[in-house]
Amino acid sequence: MVHDPQGFLKHARVDLPKRPAAERVRDWQPIYLRSPRLVVNQQASRCMDCGVPFCHTGCPLGNLIPEWNEFVARDDYATASERLHATNNFPEFTGWICPAPCEAACVLALNTDPVTIKQVELSIVEAAFDEGLVAPQPPTERSGRSVAVVGSGPAGLAAAQQLTRAGHAVTVFERDDRIGGLLRYGIPDFKMPKDVIDRRLAQMAAEGTVFRPSTPVTAAAAAALRDSFDAVVLAVGALAPRPLSCPGHDLRGVHQAMRYLPLGNRVQAGDLARPDIDAAGKDVVIIGGGDTAADCLGTANRQGAASVTVLDHNPQPLLRVDLVNRQWPSAPSTRGTSPAHDEGVHEAWAREVVEFLGDDDGAVRAVAVEQVEIVRVDGRREFRPLPESRTELPAQLVLIAAGFVGTDVPEVLDALGVERDPVRGTAVVDDCWRTSADGVYACGDATRGASLVVWAIAEGRACAAAVDDALTGRSELPVPVGPRAIPL
Repeated sequence: MVHDPQGFLKHARVDLPKRPAAERVRDWQPIYLRSPRLVVNQQASRCMDCGVPFCHTGCPLGNLIPEWNEFVARDDYATASERLHATNNFPEFTGWICPAPCEAACVLALNTDPVTIKQVELSIVEAAFDEGLVAPQPPTERSGRSVAVVGSGPAGLAAAQQLTRAGHAVTVFERDDRIGGLLRYGIPDFKMPKDVIDRRLAQMAAEGTVFRPSTPVTAAAAAALRDSFDAVVLAVGALAPRPLSCPGHDLRGVHQAMRYLPLGNRVQAGDLARPDIDAAGKDVVIIGGGDTAADCLGTANRQGAASVTVLDHNPQPLLRVDLVNRQWPSAPSTRGTSPAHDEGVHEAWAREVVEFLGDDDGAVRAVAVEQVEIVRVDGRREFRPLPESRTELPAQLVLIAAGFVGTDVPEVLDALGVERDPVRGTAVVDDCWRTSADGVYACGDATRGASLVVWAIAEGRACAAAVDDALTGRSELPVPVGPRAIPL
C-alpha cells in the first residue's frame, strides 16, 4: 500500500469507537473498541509528515510519530512497531490512558481535527502482539552489577526493563500482591484491562527481570537493600493524598479516592465478592475534578449509585466544541468530556466543602458546600466564599479526589538519607536522577509529583540511562528527547 501524502485532505478524523454508555455501565469491560485496520490506516495517512513535527513537543517520550504513522498508512505494522518501541517500552499503557498531549500539538490542530495519534499507537501495539512481534529482548551479556527498583508502576517498570536489557541484574520490589502499581490498583478495569500488564510482565520476566510482589521496602529494610545492590531506583509514586480537615472529615463513609478505587480492581481480579466501600444505592459526592475523580465517577456508576455529584472549586471551563487548539502547540485549557461524564453525573462547579454532616450513628448524611469565586491576593489565587451561598448535598458516600502531596513512604526516603522537597514532598534529584544518598536514584511521580503515565515512562527510561552510565562508565541506552525529559 502506498502512503497518500494528501490523506489529511481526504479523510475526516475518526476516533476509537466506544461502547454505548447505557451498555458499558452494566459491566467492567473496556469502554473502547478496536477500530478496523483500514480505518486506522486511513487515520495514519492524515499525518502531514511536517518538516518540523510539533507533535514531538507534546510528547515527553519523543515518540517518532510521523515515522510510524507513515508505516501504518502503508500497512507495514511490523516496522511501525519497531519504530514505536524504539522510544516507548509500553505503548499499550499510553495508548489506553495517556491524554495525548501530542494530539494538541499536531499541526492539523491549528485549524481542524488533529491526527488520531493515540488510536494509531494503540492499534500498532495490539497488532504487534496479535502477530507475535513483541518478543523478549534479553541482554547478550551480563554486567555483573545489580539494581533494585522500588515500585512497579510505569516509571519503575520502564527503568527495570531498560536496565535489564543493558545487562544488569534487576529486582523489582512491590508492596502490593501484584505487579503494576497504579496501573494495577487505581486505574479502573474499564479504563485499561489488566491483561495488557500481564503480557508485558511476561516479556520482562523472560528477559531476566525479577519481580518481588508482596515485598514492602520499609524504613528498617531500606539500609539493607542499599547494601545488597549496586544501585537503588526509587519509583515509589506520589500517593500521599491532599487531606480535607473541615469538620466531619472523620465520619464513616468519607474516604480517600485511592482507598476506594483499588477495591474495584480487586473485585474484578476475583479477590473480593464485593468491595468494602460500595456506592450501590447511595448518593455519592466526589470532591475534585481531575482524572482520579473521573475514575471514581465511572466506578460509582458501575456499582449502581443512586446519584453521583462531582464538586470542583474551579469555575466551569468552556466546553470544547471541536478539537481545534487555539493555544497550539500548548495543551488547551478548555475541558473535554471524559467517557465517565457521558455515563451520568451532576456537576457542581465553583463549590467548596465547608462541613461533612453526620447522622446519629456517625455516618455521613450530607455535604455542606459554599459557592466560591477566585480572587487574587498578593498575586496568589484564593477561593473566597460568596455570602449566603451555603447549601447541603445528600451523601451517604464521599470520595476525596483532591490531588496528592508527594510520596506516601517518606520514612523510606528518610531512612536512605534522600532529601525531600519541603513543599511538594517528593524526592530531590539532580540532572542525572541522583538523590542526595549515594547510589540511590529516583524517577517518575516520586520526583515530579502526581503526573501522567507518559511522563513516568519517559523518566524511567532517562533514569535507567543515568544508572547504567554510573555503573558501566558508558551507557548506550537511549534518553527521551521530549520536552523537559529531565527532572523539574
